[in-house]
Amino acid sequence: MTLDIQFKIKNNPNYQRYIRENSYWYKILNRNPYMFKNFEEEVKEKYHLRATDRISRTLDAIEMIQTVVSQLK
Repeated sequence: MTLDIQFKIKNNPNYQRYIRENSYWYKILNRNPYMFKNFEEEVKEKYHLRATDRISRTLDAIEMIQTVVSQLK
């Protein structure tokens, strides 16, 4: 694994947690460091860090607030 990838993993707690839970990524990144983009995407999907996930959470919160306000009327 290249030093660049090691620093990226070490500096991001989500990457650290994910690579510890899914140790097969050590082997993949050691053999092919260009797979780091795939690793990042998998982490984002697992921990719901994508932009669509954030938008969805925001919309859910707005919907909940609307429900509460409508119940108070």
